[in-house]
Amino acid sequence: MNQFQYVRATKPQAAIEVVAKDPTAAFIAGGTNLVDLMKRGVMTPQKLVDINRLPLNKIERQGNALRVGALALNSAVANDAQVREHHPLLALALQAGASGQLRNMATVGGNMLQRTRCAYFYDLSMPCNKRQPGTGCGALEGINRMHAIFGASDKCIAVHPSDMSVALVALDATVLVSGPKGDRQLPFADLHRLPGNTPEKDTNLLPGELITAVDIPDSPFAKHVHYQKVRERASYAFALVSAAVALDLDGNTIKAARLALGGVAHKPWRLAAAEQVLVGQPATEASFRRAAEVAMQGAKAFKHNAFKLKLAPNALVQALKTAAAA
Repeated sequence: MNQFQYVRATKPQAAIEVVAKDPTAAFIAGGTNLVDLMKRGVMTPQKLVDINRLPLNKIERQGNALRVGALALNSAVANDAQVREHHPLLALALQAGASGQLRNMATVGGNMLQRTRCAYFYDLSMPCNKRQPGTGCGALEGINRMHAIFGASDKCIAVHPSDMSVALVALDATVLVSGPKGDRQLPFADLHRLPGNTPEKDTNLLPGELITAVDIPDSPFAKHVHYQKVRERASYAFALVSAAVALDLDGNTIKAARLALGGVAHKPWRLAAAEQVLVGQPATEASFRRAAEVAMQGAKAFKHNAFKLKLAPNALVQALKTAAAA
């Protein structure tokens, strides 16, 4: 690991000013992803700004939304009474992520910003446009079993690893950000980017910006929800495919639906067209399979991940069946 300076911030604006002025600086909270990247030499910040003492860990009502501070721990959010009552889909997604030890360290903001687990990104001997722009994408012709089937480019086919983010995009969350130019809000769906020609840019955050909280609006999706995660082992594994689903039912009729997939794209993949297909339909397997067909439009597999073309719709159907039966 390279040497670095360490700064402990006690006020958000002070932390922002340090990072905004120094392009080699980075925020650190739980460090569950950043420290690993630093150990491997994938990221080499020359200054770390510790934000753990900032007052950003509350979980509280704000108008018609539940506001979750960026420094709230994943385990705390998953076990919070308000989250479990009003947004159980978020609790399920968090409980499916990582391990108990990591959830006790990882923060909400850090979870959003964790970087891909693509093996070529972590291997300094391999080409990776995300790690070093212009060097190529080793995964394109390499072992790409874990990689994207939606929204990829010839520059990068990596996927976003967060379970929590799949639930948040389905729940129409909003990200609160503070930066050198003031505060702003981003729809969660706009936080992460597709790779395009700039795969090194994971998000639409501006230099020096700090995520301070996420707002989850009130909704009728508090009962018929499920997070389906398909992985290679039962715990502490990233998703091959995951599905976050929420239904608003009137008897057996679907009034509204929220659907998203994980493990399939460079960002959490919202399925707006499939949601519309379900509205007004009976909550049956036939309806769910029609929605899954729509959800898979535009999917493209690579040499080793063609199985995802079947796994993703099947996971979505299973999640919908489980949610409907809740």
